[in-house]
Amino acid sequence: MPTASLKHSAINPVRFDRNKAAEYLCLSVRSVDYLISTRRLKATRQGGKVFIQVADLDRYASQDHTQPIRPATR
Repeated sequence: MPTASLKHSAINPVRFDRNKAAEYLCLSVRSVDYLISTRRLKATRQGGKVFIQVADLDRYASQDHTQPIRPATR
């Protein structure tokens, strides 16, 4: 059964906000923010919102990730 957010799946979005990008990648919003700040994900701003292109999310998801998103600091 489709959820409310996927109800209009016939329309393929070109970009997601940070929350949807995190959901799309199965990551936390904080992890997405870190990927943006380290320039591993390209983001654009419109008004007060941050958007990430779906193509960039797909590119990131298709890569091998052997390193943690954020290195441990101790």
